Amino acid sequence: MNAEDQLIRRISQRVPSQSGWASGTLRLGIGDDAAIVAPRGGVDLVLSCDAFLEGVHFLAKTHPPDSVGYKSLARATSDLAAMGATPRFFMLALALPVERSGEWLGEFLRGMGRAARSLGMRLIGGDTTKSGAVAINLTVLGEVASGRGLTRSGARPGDLIYVSGVLGRAELGLKLVLAGKGRRRSVAAIVRPHLYPRIRVALGAWLAGRRIASAIIDISDGLSTDLTRLAEASGVGARVRIGLIPATPVPEPASRLLGNRRLNPLQLALHGGDDYELLFTVPRRKVKRLRAAPGFAELTCIGEITPERHLLLVDRHGKAKALKPRGWDPFRR
Repeated sequence: MNAEDQLIRRISQRVPSQSGWASGTLRLGIGDDAAIVAPRGGVDLVLSCDAFLEGVHFLAKTHPPDSVGYKSLARATSDLAAMGATPRFFMLALALPVERSGEWLGEFLRGMGRAARSLGMRLIGGDTTKSGAVAINLTVLGEVASGRGLTRSGARPGDLIYVSGVLGRAELGLKLVLAGKGRRRSVAAIVRPHLYPRIRVALGAWLAGRRIASAIIDISDGLSTDLTRLAEASGVGARVRIGLIPATPVPEPASRLLGNRRLNPLQLALHGGDDYELLFTVPRRKVKRLRAAPGFAELTCIGEITPERHLLLVDRHGKAKALKPRGWDPFRR
């Protein structure tokens, strides 16, 4: 068995996976040239792919390797949650330097394995190669009842806009990690959303199964950017009330470690990426049904959809200004 085959065997042993012939939805897993997945009657398959690259999305010398493994799978799976799909399988294409194929890889696989178990997913194949930097490419597959998949394009004027969770936490955690303070015990809870994001799979599936949400997107690149995408896809506008946005506070220990920088919680919430919370719209006639949603206490109505095709941010005095997409953009000059 050559070194690459040994590496593949190591991956399949550490990450929940399926080799050879199987039954049910999965027909063939790891060990051949491709996996075979056969959808059941009445089920739509939902697929997405995601790249997680050293020097772009993480720093191998700064971010814990188990976080890199966990987050790479979690962030890819967030796309399935935003479609209302239940995650099932994933494929991993992994390129890494030889010096990271030992202890670093072991910790990376530990984190990815933890994410796979928490999300109920199985690795069914992929590819490995040598590279000068770590490059992780994932293809994720989920299932949703036929015709129940959610999209960005269904929002209508008068629909209310909801978000899950608290926004800006991941951006605050990133600032601490980049400042070299992320391993301090005093900020462990603050850094966790950046390193180990929580994916709202149950909420997405519930919204799809009960046809509650008219449109949905995950907040991967910041509220301002992802709301713009949803509005453009739906051909609508939005009014967001500043006082309703669930913005993260900046605790004193975090501020002190960052040199007492005056961080604006609103700006973190509007433009910080990596939250992987769900942003969705609900017709007013269905709002009462939302009370039965998983994690309802963590949902916040922040505004409403409008017919005019622009986004407005409204302060407590009713004064409105344009909300521009200023979240993560890898190609911004």
